[in-house]
Amino acid sequence: MIDIPTEAKAEAKKAEAPAAKEEQRKPKLDAQGRASAIGRRKESSARVWIKPGRGKIIINKKEIKQYLARPVLQMIVNQPFEATKTAGQFDVVCTVKGGGLSGQAGAIRLGISRALTDFDPSLQSLLRQGGFLTRDSRAVERKKYGRAKARRSFQFSKR
Repeated sequence: MIDIPTEAKAEAKKAEAPAAKEEQRKPKLDAQGRASAIGRRKESSARVWIKPGRGKIIINKKEIKQYLARPVLQMIVNQPFEATKTAGQFDVVCTVKGGGLSGQAGAIRLGISRALTDFDPSLQSLLRQGGFLTRDSRAVERKKYGRAKARRSFQFSKR
């Protein structure tokens, strides 16, 4: 039996790993040349399609400035493009349901980030470093019986 030193085994695995990643990383586009993805945040769910264009963002058949009036929410949606320096290069069409505007903006951001990695897999490391590919699992805590809200007690009365 031939015994290979553990260092040689580790080097062999490292050599195999990048080759396997390169095979997996291929753009996933549909017949129209679009990349699609789903993003979720709180109670919101967004379906996102991106394609090369001029940077137009349409949410539920409305312009981004009409749908998300607050500049903070518009900034959240545009963060993946700014992190990858691709602002103004992609047109985005998305449908979003559920939750409030803040949750919807977070869902769209995650959907755009995932779609960008499908369109150009080389952007994945940049988006991963910025935390754009991690789903924020925080949700509203449920109300408990015997309490006014999730944690708040009813007002105490001495008599």
